[in-house]
This record gives sequence, structure tokens and C-alpha cells, in this order.
Amino acid sequence: MGFFEPVYNGLSNHYDLVRGLHILAVIAWMAGLLYLPRLYVYHTKATPGSEMDETFKTMERRLLKGIMNPAMWVAWIFGLMLLDIRTANFRDPGLMLQPWMATKLLGVVFQTGWHHFLAKARKRFERGQNQRTEKFWRMVNELPFIAAIVMVVAVTTEFGGR
Repeated sequence: MGFFEPVYNGLSNHYDLVRGLHILAVIAWMAGLLYLPRLYVYHTKATPGSEMDETFKTMERRLLKGIMNPAMWVAWIFGLMLLDIRTANFRDPGLMLQPWMATKLLGVVFQTGWHHFLAKARKRFERGQNQRTEKFWRMVNELPFIAAIVMVVAVTTEFGGR
């Protein structure tokens, strides 16, 4: 019995539904990963303690806690369910050794690490201790999208697969 089998008993017959829900969660997560650094770009220009500073703090907190965190968890849960289904309840882990899947998994690790980096940055903004410049936030803003491109190409082409 697979780890998620009790949770989705029979959903393996609905692979496309699970995949669709995973994609929707990833879209929401990616939106946040792209938007939060953009908020930081403008937040760096706000005077600490000003009304604008407080507005950005509220926007950043709500984006992270209300959209990004739940979307990340849902993307992870449905992603693991997809792996469970594709590997016959993890009895055939060879899929995870395929170059395309290794690329996808490394991308997921990067996106998750980036998410946590942004969350820590939000706490620094909250405390008025941001040390990163507007230029920094502008430069790194596209990193999650570049990673997403690599992951989507890896998954859609399944390069190096069996």
C-alpha cells in the first residue's frame, strides 16, 4: 500500500484530475513566487514606519500566508500523489532516476528553497531590517520563472526517459 493510498483511494484511476489539480496549485504558487519579489522592489522605496511601508507589509504577509504557503503545500501533496501513482505506490522508483524527473525534482527543491528565502526576507521587511537593494530584488525576480521553464520542458519532453 502506498503512502497516499488511504488519502486518495481510487484516485489513481483519475490521474489526469490529480495532475490538473497539481498544475493549478503550481500556477498559484508561481504567481506568488513571481509577485512577492516585485512587492519587495517597491517596498525598498517606502519610508520605514510610513503608511506605504505598513501597506506593503500587509500585502506581503497576506500573499505569503494566504496564497503562497497553501499553494506550495497543495502542489507538494498532489505532486507526491502523482509520483506515487506513476511509480506503482513507490514500488518502481526507477522513474525518479530518469534525467527529466531528476531535473524536475531539483527544480522543486529550488522553488521550495526560494519560497523559504522570500519568507525570511518578508520577516526582515516586517522588522524594518531589509538589507537588500531594489536592484537585487529586480535581478532575482525572474529566477523562479527560469526554473519553471526548465521543469516544464523536462516534464513535457521526458528527455533521457525510457
